[in-house]
Amino acid sequence: MESYFEKQVDTLYEQAITLIQMVSMMKMNRAGEKAEVDVPLEFKQDFFSLIDKVSSSLMEEQDCFYGYFLFQMEREIRFDISTPTAVNFKGARYVIYFNPLIFLSLNRNQMKDSIKHEIMHIVSLHLLRAKGLKSTYSKIALNIAMDMVVNQYLKYLPPYATTLEWVNLKYELKLRPYEPFEYYVEKVQIALDLLEEDEEGDLIDQPQQESIQTEYDVARTHDLWEECDSLDEQTIHTFTKRFVEQADKGPLPIHLGNMIAALKKEKGELPWDLYLKRLMGTIESHTKKTTTRRNRRQPDRLDLRGTLRGHKAEIAIALDISGSISDEQFKQAMKEVLHIVKNYNHAITVIECDDEIRRTYQVKSIKDIEERPSTRGATKFTPVFEYANKKHIDLLIYFTDGKGEQKLQIRPRGYKILWILSEKAATLSLQESYGAIKRLNKVETKDEFIEMRDVRSDGYSMNNQAPIW
Repeated sequence: MESYFEKQVDTLYEQAITLIQMVSMMKMNRAGEKAEVDVPLEFKQDFFSLIDKVSSSLMEEQDCFYGYFLFQMEREIRFDISTPTAVNFKGARYVIYFNPLIFLSLNRNQMKDSIKHEIMHIVSLHLLRAKGLKSTYSKIALNIAMDMVVNQYLKYLPPYATTLEWVNLKYELKLRPYEPFEYYVEKVQIALDLLEEDEEGDLIDQPQQESIQTEYDVARTHDLWEECDSLDEQTIHTFTKRFVEQADKGPLPIHLGNMIAALKKEKGELPWDLYLKRLMGTIESHTKKTTTRRNRRQPDRLDLRGTLRGHKAEIAIALDISGSISDEQFKQAMKEVLHIVKNYNHAITVIECDDEIRRTYQVKSIKDIEERPSTRGATKFTPVFEYANKKHIDLLIYFTDGKGEQKLQIRPRGYKILWILSEKAATLSLQESYGAIKRLNKVETKDEFIEMRDVRSDGYSMNNQAPIW
């Protein structure tokens, strides 16, 4: 049976080469025109017959989820993608694309893992999460980070696959395994920016992509995401859950089960920590001049210095320490502060306030967090905003139970605001919030000991969990 499968692969690959040779001849005869690949119907039928065999193999495995998920997806052939497979969302369905020239060079196990790779991107909501970080990070940094995340759970990767080991070696990093996508993209971007020569290339100035791609290109692994239908996040959540529910028909690997459980738990509104990660991707990142790289806009001007992304933003974290905040709520807020300190390389100032600001201090590491003061008064939000306006911050995160004034005495100026209400809070008392309002997860009373789930909160990705084969 396997020999027949391999023979079918070889036959299809030869036919694909013949197609490309015909297109190349047309291109030579029509100089200046972009020759498209007209895929014959017979080739499509034979190729997707092969995909059906791969899909059947996935359904027969212990983690049959991938096979049933693939069964719901539309399938198309595109020779202009630089990966074996790619996905996007079109016409109320997820679509998976295959480049026969690259896909048919894989063995059967690699074919299955290439499909699993794309489905894990979908379940991890990478299509949405990457979109929120495009303004801060380069395309290649985002591609590397996302592919590194899902590839850690796959066993049969082609030699060119983007892996944690490859990234650590190439960029001289010491990235930890099973971390969230947002952790990796920041570290990779800093490494790219510190290179003397621009490894990532200026993708904006690259020529139009050719209609035929024969090799893997990490810079273009997710180009098709740009072609997704323009839908709101809640709609994407709804469709993704529907696909997941239809595919959930058997036992799951632990990491995939946790991703799905987190996805099902949400009601279309992003959890506060994932929303914060996206928000941080939109705040201004400071830059610094450097002589180690040329100016991007005018590379021939040697007198102009280039710039490096500093990835430093001024963030203020306000903690409501009034009498209406319980010790348990305060502890939960402090855990979230520790999470922020651990995962983001920004300048962070903690502001402790009830009816006035009691204390402010800088935080660079977990050990900088100070004990809660004993002084507790009523709640006023205005003092914090007066402080923030004077300090020219980029982002204010306010942990509170929501009980304060109905109207601020001063209007916030020039920074983004995220309100994070305690679990028992009914609503924010302000008539105008000037920012997004999210809510902490439920506080559970427990004995005083530390568990991993107490210090990690990675949203949908669940990437801190090692796979169990």
